[in-house]
Amino acid sequence: DPNGKLIITLTYGKLLSRSQKVAYTLLNKSFSKSGDTCLKCGDRIALVYPNNDPINFICAFYGCMLAGIVPVPIEVPLTRRDAGSQQIGFLLGSCGIQVALTSEACLKGLPKTAAGDVVAFKGWPRLHWFVTEHLAKTPKDWLPTPRLTDDTPAYIEYTTDKDGSVMGVTVTRAAMLSHCRMLTQSCNYTEGENMVCVLDFKRETGLWHSVLTSVLNGMHVVFIPYALMKVNPASWMQMITKYRASVAVVKSRDLHWGLLATKDHKDISLSSLRLLLVGDGANPWSLSSCDQFLSVFQAKGLRPDAVCPCASSSECLTVSVRRPGRAGVNATGRGVLSMSGLSFGVVRVDQENSLTSLTLQDCGQVMPGCVIVVVKMEGPSYVCKTDEVGEICVSSEATGSQYWGLAGLTNSTFKVQALLADGKPLSDALYTRSGLLGFLGPGGLVFVCGSRDGLMTVTGRKHNADDIIATVLAVEPMKFIYRGRIAVFSIRVLRDERICVIAEQRPDCSEEESFQWMSRVLQAVDSIHQVGLYCLALVPPNYLPKTPLGGIHLSECKRRFLEGTLHPANVLLCPHTCVTNLPKPREVHSATNSVLDVGPASVMVGNIVQGNRLASAQGRDMGIVDEESDSARKYQFISEILRWRAVSTSEHVIFTLLNAKGGVAQLLSCSQLHKRAERVGSLLLERAKINTGDHVALIFPPGIDLICAFYGCLYVGAVPVTIRPPHPQNLQTTLPTVRMIVDVSKSVLVLSNQNVIKL
Repeated sequence: DPNGKLIITLTYGKLLSRSQKVAYTLLNKSFSKSGDTCLKCGDRIALVYPNNDPINFICAFYGCMLAGIVPVPIEVPLTRRDAGSQQIGFLLGSCGIQVALTSEACLKGLPKTAAGDVVAFKGWPRLHWFVTEHLAKTPKDWLPTPRLTDDTPAYIEYTTDKDGSVMGVTVTRAAMLSHCRMLTQSCNYTEGENMVCVLDFKRETGLWHSVLTSVLNGMHVVFIPYALMKVNPASWMQMITKYRASVAVVKSRDLHWGLLATKDHKDISLSSLRLLLVGDGANPWSLSSCDQFLSVFQAKGLRPDAVCPCASSSECLTVSVRRPGRAGVNATGRGVLSMSGLSFGVVRVDQENSLTSLTLQDCGQVMPGCVIVVVKMEGPSYVCKTDEVGEICVSSEATGSQYWGLAGLTNSTFKVQALLADGKPLSDALYTRSGLLGFLGPGGLVFVCGSRDGLMTVTGRKHNADDIIATVLAVEPMKFIYRGRIAVFSIRVLRDERICVIAEQRPDCSEEESFQWMSRVLQAVDSIHQVGLYCLALVPPNYLPKTPLGGIHLSECKRRFLEGTLHPANVLLCPHTCVTNLPKPREVHSATNSVLDVGPASVMVGNIVQGNRLASAQGRDMGIVDEESDSARKYQFISEILRWRAVSTSEHVIFTLLNAKGGVAQLLSCSQLHKRAERVGSLLLERAKINTGDHVALIFPPGIDLICAFYGCLYVGAVPVTIRPPHPQNLQTTLPTVRMIVDVSKSVLVLSNQNVIKL
């Protein structure tokens, strides 16, 4: 619990009986009043449990397994319109989910309607919410579903791609079991071991190790909720000490936080730990966390060979893991690589401590029974050479099998053929794309240097969003960025990607400090990555859209930026440094030089090279106007909108005229403008007898009279032609210009005021 006390212990016997109750209820209960929502084997169901409730989640998860129902764990929605809610709704809808399992406490906390029902979350199908606690006993003679075939789905794990779309990766029963066996073999798990888990137990590394593989091996898992980590960052190390745990499953941020909690270090002993699994070992900043943690805690009994980074993705499950307790050549590796080389997709060694280098640690060896290939990032899936960076693909019994309901994407992700340079397949095996970018080192070591989703290609060079984040955070991080909250993405401008950095600034930061820091960031990114930033924007603290677990919702951030609804506090735009592909001025060949200048090749070059980049830029979309609504039909013209506003907001001041001293000379409300425009309109109709479509010259100085005359013309269907009045001191040259515009515009009439007409 948040005080670090054990609140609930679940024995294996209790887990079985509670899971059986859930399975029995799911298969025998009618979830709707009409009785038409009954679940059967193979149906999908949502699991909605908060991060501090692993026990109820595990009972529900295994209950679904026993019933043959496919669990789809998702995050607890916080508000009716969460960032990304619509995409989660799309996943639930495409899986045909009608029932959501949850706990009593979680259900109480969900937003409700006045009638007390759970609100309809944006984009979600209608769900029946069901609490999996306090269920009746199962009848003695009841048996769970007979064993299902190996290729039936066991569970569906959601994953989010670059643009925020949520897809469901289907993991079959055979793949789930094979994966648990692989992890058991790689991590040497044995019965009765104690494991401490800090990761999210609903998906990826947390789910695979602490919920699935632990049960296969009969281990004891102690779960540390995120809320406790916030209050006491050393709590996970205290639990290792207390339970003599041999395994801990953490992220590099937990190592970092644990280091900072120095006052709690004195009673800690990590000598029992044989495996410290770092779930995000594929991140560029995991290396420094691992190194610093080891240097501090080696004195507390931590063995260097216990620190084991791993690489994984929802599609491939575990890609690689460093083996605990293994020493000797090729057991671990690290490389100091040129960032410039990586941006061109090649692996080149750089000097240590150079600003433009990236130091990578390995993410361990290939899993048992797996084959890994690295294929080109773009185009056909040709296998890379050993010094090229590409996408890591895995062929094994233990990967996801499909994106639920998305056949096209499934084929391009889960059924990839690795090709040799001549276009022939490497083997008959089909590979699954991991979404991780990297290369293979000696002895089957896997190195990861980025992800497909974080990749930004600017003028042909590739940059990884995480590397840019690391550089930005290195510019006086503690002073400036609020809790390291920062988003990096690219947008397309003039046919190329442009990098944008959005960061939350500290509450007490002045504008002057902001701009000093921003200019330092631009220089740092430019010198380290040799790339310009298009936009650097700062927003107030806690302002960036969050994921349900408190991280930054990147695609929602990007959407708001493009829509213009991000509302930054400070912005620095530098298009001149990074938009380098503007059209070149055309070369004009003079005929005097030589006739030979303009040959067929020059003509081709002129057509192809100089004209290929059109100087065009697209503004953002206007947003969708509902063409069918009454108001859209009624008020299609600006004159109609003025008439409507003269009634609905008659006193609203729409124009203010200032005098030379900056004081207010005249005000005009909606109703006043409407009345004066009507008077002008009736003058045009009655005195001038004009027809619809006639052109009327308006010769007024800038001001209220001009505006009223303009709307008067619109009211009677005339076309206003606005002309600057002739200058009283210079009639000789300005009056003929006015006369010419009146003639050329075919105006049938001149409207003006007394002063101008006197001239």
